Amino acid sequence: MRTIGFTILALSLLVCGRETTRADWTIRVEAGSARGGDGSEAKPFATLPEARDAIRAARKSGAILDGETVIVEIGNGVFRLESTLAFSAEDGGTKEAPVVYRAREAGKARLSGGVALDPKKFTKVTEAAVRERLAESVRDSVRVIDLGELVSEPFPELARSFKSAPAAPWLYVDGRPKTLARWPNEHPAEGDGWARFSKVIDSGKADPDSPDPEKRKSHPGSFVFDGDRPGRWRLEEGVWLFGYWTHDWSYEVIRLAAYDSEKKALSLAAPHSYGLGGGTWGGKERRFFALNSLDELDAPGEWHLDREKKRLYFLPESELAKSEIVLATLSRPMVEVKGAKHLRFEGLTLEHSHGQGMVVSDAEDVEIAGCTLANLAGGGISISGGARNSVRSCDLHHLGTTGITLSGGDRKSLTPSGHRAENNHIHHYGRFQRTYAPGIGAYGCGQIVRHNRIHDAPHNAVLYSGNEHLFERNEVYRVVMETGDSGAFYTGRDWTSQGNVLRHNYIHHLGEGNEEATNAMGVYLDDCDSGDTVEGNVFFRAGRAFLIGGGRDNVVRNNLIVECPIGLHLDSRGMTWKQWNDPDSPGWNLEEKAEKLNYREAPWNERYPNLAKIMSDSPREPLHNVIRDNVFVDCEQKPFHFDGNVMKLLGKLEVADNLVVSRTGESGKPAAEEIEGAANLVGTSEAPIDLGISVAKETGLSLEAGTTKLGEVLPTFEPIPFDEIGLYQDEFRTELP
Repeated sequence: MRTIGFTILALSLLVCGRETTRADWTIRVEAGSARGGDGSEAKPFATLPEARDAIRAARKSGAILDGETVIVEIGNGVFRLESTLAFSAEDGGTKEAPVVYRAREAGKARLSGGVALDPKKFTKVTEAAVRERLAESVRDSVRVIDLGELVSEPFPELARSFKSAPAAPWLYVDGRPKTLARWPNEHPAEGDGWARFSKVIDSGKADPDSPDPEKRKSHPGSFVFDGDRPGRWRLEEGVWLFGYWTHDWSYEVIRLAAYDSEKKALSLAAPHSYGLGGGTWGGKERRFFALNSLDELDAPGEWHLDREKKRLYFLPESELAKSEIVLATLSRPMVEVKGAKHLRFEGLTLEHSHGQGMVVSDAEDVEIAGCTLANLAGGGISISGGARNSVRSCDLHHLGTTGITLSGGDRKSLTPSGHRAENNHIHHYGRFQRTYAPGIGAYGCGQIVRHNRIHDAPHNAVLYSGNEHLFERNEVYRVVMETGDSGAFYTGRDWTSQGNVLRHNYIHHLGEGNEEATNAMGVYLDDCDSGDTVEGNVFFRAGRAFLIGGGRDNVVRNNLIVECPIGLHLDSRGMTWKQWNDPDSPGWNLEEKAEKLNYREAPWNERYPNLAKIMSDSPREPLHNVIRDNVFVDCEQKPFHFDGNVMKLLGKLEVADNLVVSRTGESGKPAAEEIEGAANLVGTSEAPIDLGISVAKETGLSLEAGTTKLGEVLPTFEPIPFDEIGLYQDEFRTELP
């Protein structure tokens, strides 16, 4: 009889209504337990590191044998992590006998990377010098707490410029991140939360002809702001400006160095990589907001930290007495797995940290299921290297950067990693890194992304590069909400990023509120990206449903596009842009990228034969694109947007059997129309057409009998399983949000 304190079970356990893995060993961890436990029901461990270390010791002693399943059952409560909870190769199991870390009740075992603050310790501000800086309307409402007793180490200073989370810490109240005091306010009664300028004094770009040596290199810029608000800020204490300084897809937070009230000139303390002033798709007028000024602590939910005196000021939205207040301080990953195999995490909540949630590297068959990752300054879950790791039925929200990142496989041999992200609900991410921090990122070879719901973010929903990824049955909406020249699904500037399939996804309501609806794209194959298949997707009010930026070998077929201003854009930028294939232009060395992957040899020349012969096949032309069997409904500007070069190349492209209709008459039924200059490429009908499509204000897009009715009108159109897109119920997701 094994007597090391663990409970031996011989039957399957039933936890939270679901049948779970058969357990040989069950080890218990309870919040608030006394140190020195043995993992039994009577004397549980108090921390997760204790449980992990006990399993290691038991294996070394032979108490736990190979092939025996170990379940760590984690009780309800908060487990504070002061450092990373790390797992290595010695902490895994086998396919038949995994090691499982499981919440006794899903969501109620909470790992926290922060310090809990007592609401009773928040008091009214009495210091006269501080009260004078606060707006009279909020002086008696702002609360302050002295953090000196709770945080012994000095708080780090904010960098002069940054593009992700600022230096720790961050404040969370009742499960939501609070706003660092800013101007204009995030949700103002009037306006949109941005200040704007259009007159640049010094862009900060390098000028090789300048007599000033400092200006021959990139340097801090300056601009004119028509307003006197900056005059109230105390720059010596540190005020930062978050701005889209040139392009709507490139932001940066830069410290304000000086303000000249007479000239109304603001000078930055660090250069911006693109300089200041309007750029491509950016417009002349640029936007910013100021943050970290105590003088702007005037809206409920805002806070400010005096890093030197360790005093935190907060303007609560309601009475604090019963609030859960947490200051996130841990800047390292909360959980890290390196090299382990057959390790599972089920039903855990990871929250209130200033770094990443979980980082998995070079592992195999690690599964994260039914977990919640929320209120993190970094990303939710990152998986790199290894094989067959998965994130399933998890909720990830209020994240500073990305939701889930999958990377792995071998591109040179086209060996897939088999990593999966499935049935996850990802929303309100990209709070600190506002661009290129997607809900799901897929890189390398062979990632699988299916049945996820992704929404409410400033930039991309899915960002990918590499080969043979599968994106299917995902629902994406309310993304590209703050940026421009951006796509819900985005990839770009690579001939070799081929073999990716996007099918049966529902992409809708992109960029709502943006003045230029066509500045958001549903699927964006940017800068000569080639070799993707986009089929059977539904686009509804998704800006430009497709943008193919000069690429080749892309297949766009059997998609339904409804009420998108522009249905499909195809241009010839490879023929007209001087940086095409230029090794000296950042990222544009298209041929060199292909050479590194031996693209003219097996398996590349077998899998992608057109790519193998590209240099002898008019490489600058957007050839071998297939656009067929698509239905465009009410694309009010134009269903197809082809530039002049593309129009001349239509004979070399396969554009056929597409149907374009617009609603006419009181019946609301659509009637077919031709595309000017390309009528021979589009199926048409003189009679009204009933497509079985309706739009209701309350429910959005409705497709009668799925999309089977479209097949009656366009015989080559294949049904789309519209009702099967998005989240589904399983043992971890028992209810749909």
